[in-house]
Amino acid sequence: MGIYWAVGTVLLLLAITAPLALIFGFGGAAAARSAFAPLRWVGKTYIAIVRGVPDIAFFLFFVIALDQIIEYVRHVVKCPEWTEPVRQGNDFVVCQAAKMPLGNAPQWVHETYGFFIAVFTFAIVFGAFAANVLFGAMRAVPQGQLETADAYGMSRRQTFWRVLVPQMWVYALPGLSNLWMVLIKATPLLFLLGVEDIVYWARELGGTKTPQFTAYPHPDWRMWYFLALLIFYLCFTKISEVVLGRIMARLTHGQATAAGEAQRKAAA
Repeated sequence: MGIYWAVGTVLLLLAITAPLALIFGFGGAAAARSAFAPLRWVGKTYIAIVRGVPDIAFFLFFVIALDQIIEYVRHVVKCPEWTEPVRQGNDFVVCQAAKMPLGNAPQWVHETYGFFIAVFTFAIVFGAFAANVLFGAMRAVPQGQLETADAYGMSRRQTFWRVLVPQMWVYALPGLSNLWMVLIKATPLLFLLGVEDIVYWARELGGTKTPQFTAYPHPDWRMWYFLALLIFYLCFTKISEVVLGRIMARLTHGQATAAGEAQRKAAA
């Protein structure tokens, strides 16, 4: 049953990470184009740093750093009488009450904690790429429309939410579609974060007899398990392409974009 649960884990990861990454991306893009200089620096720094670091290196570093930050904050709050340094050579030592999760916690708590750490890491990484896409989409909206809104007396905030944001999605969707495909292909990185995903189970169940998982011997079936994964990911990306294509057609209907012009000529 582990591999079936792992499929659900991957789908749940995508269902949570995609909107969360979009929120991070929207916040990063809005900050990057802010008129307030410190906020603009924060947005551009976030985009530049996360996009410039290899995904694997970021996943391995950020998860450890985030976990240690959480435990350190809990350590300061729960164990004020602790006198020893938490950093002892290469070891990070906190009191037992500050462990996250606690050592006596059920296994599902450990798995849930690891999963949400993974979700947050995925959202941070892909949020930076989404921020870059959305920042470009915001700049692609015709400047004349923003100036017209200003001439009609709309405030900067009204122009942003009523003119810029509704129109930017047409320009952002192609880039966000590619980012969604990359996110689907990146789900095997869950294995690096300690989450038992479908790649982990395909490797374990496809190998020769392992008493932990199966009571009967069999030859090496990993090729067939990974072939099933290949078919699964190809079908999933195909469904995603169809859905995203319909969303794009709906957004560009009647719009003065290349896609909208193609639709107008086809109808004529």
